[in-house]
Amino acid sequence: MKILCVGTSSTLCNVAILEDTKLIKKIELNNGLTHSESLMPIIKEVLENCDLTLNDIDLLVCDIGPGSFTGIRIGIATVKAFSDSLGIPCIGVSSLEVLAYNIKEDGLICSTIDCKNDNCYFALFELKDKIYNVIEQPESKSVQDVLVLLNKYSEQVIHFVGDGLSEKSTNSYLNVENLGIAGFKKFLSNNNQSEEILPLYLKKPQAQRQLEEKLKGLC
Repeated sequence: MKILCVGTSSTLCNVAILEDTKLIKKIELNNGLTHSESLMPIIKEVLENCDLTLNDIDLLVCDIGPGSFTGIRIGIATVKAFSDSLGIPCIGVSSLEVLAYNIKEDGLICSTIDCKNDNCYFALFELKDKIYNVIEQPESKSVQDVLVLLNKYSEQVIHFVGDGLSEKSTNSYLNVENLGIAGFKKFLSNNNQSEEILPLYLKKPQAQRQLEEKLKGLC
């Protein structure tokens, strides 16, 4: 199964093609949040390098966030357009799960992404027999609340990934290859069924929060 993966939730604009779980080609561009300009040319380049077209793709996988609101929208909109126009099944995977795939040892994995002001996006996974199970669902929490929550797992070894807990986390690389592998496994577990991919924001965009604060002041 040929898989086209798109990751746009961070400053990296990532595109890859996999054959099942084997990486064929990937391009990663770290030029800031300019994904609206970069994404389509990168997809075109990856396909051409593999001598493929979109008609050769069997599955589309997209990073649904959390992360950059604009980047997430661009990635999802692109994948959904391909899926709708060509009838290619699609799967969404959270950034927090993509990060968890950086760890290959059995045990707990605390995955976090910084969302400013001592807050982070957080999820807890358990890796066992090569399956990443969600133990604590993705949330937006304060760093302190995450540390308090993790106390109940203090007797277990926890691997930390992401940049949300800077004193603990070591690996914040959103590997597009891991995105493809996670998407492929999810597709198989869904009995080869596509799904409606929706953004995983976890909190309101800053502009909306600011507007709500202004409206409160008028009441």
